[in-house]
Amino acid sequence: MVKNKISKNFRGKKVLITGHTGFKGTWLTLLMLIIGAKVMGVSYGKKTKPSLFKILNLEKKIIHKNIDIRNFEKLKKTINQFRPNFIFHLAAEAIVSRAYLNPLKTWTTNTLGTINILHILNSIKFKVITVFITSDKVYKNLELNRGYHENDILGDYDPYSASKASADLAVQSYYKSFLKKNKNVKIAIARAGNVIGGGDWSLNRIIPDCVSKWSQKKILKVRNPNSTRPWQHVFDIIFGYVTLAINLKANKKINGESFNFGPSKSHNFKVIDLIKSIKKYWVNGKISIQKNKIFKEANLLQLNSKKSYKVLQWEPRLNLKDSISLTGIWYKKFYEKKMNMYEFSLFQLKNYLK
Repeated sequence: MVKNKISKNFRGKKVLITGHTGFKGTWLTLLMLIIGAKVMGVSYGKKTKPSLFKILNLEKKIIHKNIDIRNFEKLKKTINQFRPNFIFHLAAEAIVSRAYLNPLKTWTTNTLGTINILHILNSIKFKVITVFITSDKVYKNLELNRGYHENDILGDYDPYSASKASADLAVQSYYKSFLKKNKNVKIAIARAGNVIGGGDWSLNRIIPDCVSKWSQKKILKVRNPNSTRPWQHVFDIIFGYVTLAINLKANKKINGESFNFGPSKSHNFKVIDLIKSIKKYWVNGKISIQKNKIFKEANLLQLNSKKSYKVLQWEPRLNLKDSISLTGIWYKKFYEKKMNMYEFSLFQLKNYLK
């Protein structure tokens, strides 16, 4: 059973999650709580409205720290006092459109925030395994149908992609220059994207836009209906992060390596087709195609995850139909206001672990 494997490695361990109040961070926090880890979360800034972290009322169940990852001294003191066994670094400015509006904050958060973590790791006196979460958008997007490999060229033009690619390069640089010889530290990079699941209300994402508009009986404006993405459920992604950490603990050969976490091409869906699938849960939802694009987005973005399949024995456990079903049902339960969403979220995640 998946749960037993995770519990064996994390039960009773100290786990620090940066960006724990975000969508993926909240689900990862819940997973760590299920298997008995002691969790500290480091996050800063405004939460989405609604906020999955607040809905699940996780603040009282963990050590919650409101710290900007750009604050080196405060971050260093916190990490050294907590002495985590594992760190998952998710904290970032993750919204492409918002990154355009505030590029300085995007660069300092995504790149310098990551460098702060790396610089702290280089001086610690205890053993720690760290997984740095970057993005599928770190690759220079050439609209390749084959899917990007871990050794493909990094760096696209927009502030989000470029700052995450820079963070990725910083991790590689610190490993080769300093951390490779540091016996206390093991690090790896996880790249994934286009995640769906219950509880995401991030700005300018497809399903959050759908449920937000349709729950208010408003028309959904669709920017790029024919763009293709390899959609995957958040449970598969956080299981990938955890699997990478477990393998990193056991296999020193993958120290400093990067891994893609993406589904097979059968999970590729056009934006409009995904919307039609989720619309089954909002039969009265209305759609309007928006012709004027606010900013440029890639039409095709695909990862090649054979390395993760082969080396980590990780692969998505949910097909696209199940991923959409889990997502749609979660939001439907939330907006019906008839269900304790903490209990229902536990139910979904525990079923996945079985």
